[in-house]
Amino acid sequence: MKTYSAKPSEVEAKWWIIDAEGVVLGRMAAIIATRLRGKHKPMYTPNIDCGDHVVVINADKVRLTGNKREDKMYYWHTGYPGGIKSRTAEKYLDSPQSDVVVRKAIERMLPKTKMGREQYRKLKVYAGAEHPHEAQQPQPLDLASMNAKNKRGGAA
Repeated sequence: MKTYSAKPSEVEAKWWIIDAEGVVLGRMAAIIATRLRGKHKPMYTPNIDCGDHVVVINADKVRLTGNKREDKMYYWHTGYPGGIKSRTAEKYLDSPQSDVVVRKAIERMLPKTKMGREQYRKLKVYAGAEHPHEAQQPQPLDLASMNAKNKRGGAA
């Protein structure tokens, strides 16, 4: 029997919507990264983008377990000498840029290649409950019911 290899014309991308309210960040990010890559499909082929589109709503209400909300730091460099900057997850979640925490968690789980960037573009993250993707009829994906640990602990 020959190994099946998907062709780009055979790939059918679905749309999923995930409500991040009360869901543990790392567990959610791992499931979303798997969906974006297409590894949940039996037709997965490593050199073809088999992934689906994912819409995440209520990103500002995601849970971080332990002390991560206060201790987790996000670093960036301005490009100038001594220009390293940092911000905690708590400051991001309490700001208008609250989707950054979810975006970074998922982005860092995807490959750092051309295809990884294409797959990352299929991710849409919104801080509130509204999103402009109703026309695509995204199917709900209930992460909290998949595993009891997906909805536990941490400050909301």
